[in-house]
Amino acid sequence: MRVKDAVGRFGEQLAVDRLVADGLTVIERNWRCADGEIDIVAREGDTLAFVEVKTRSSVAFGDPAEAV
Repeated sequence: MRVKDAVGRFGEQLAVDRLVADGLTVIERNWRCADGEIDIVAREGDTLAFVEVKTRSSVAFGDPAEAV
């Protein structure tokens, strides 16, 4: 596995752990369709959350928020 992929998986797992700790139910991870991919689909009551995770090992290429 490439380092970049391992960092991404680590970040997604951290996000899942946080969402679950905050009471959300994770419905799907890495959901794909013809238009792209959603990292995490979670639910809290009647609300669906579509979560894009950006994990960086440094800010050499910009802040993660700048990549969304």
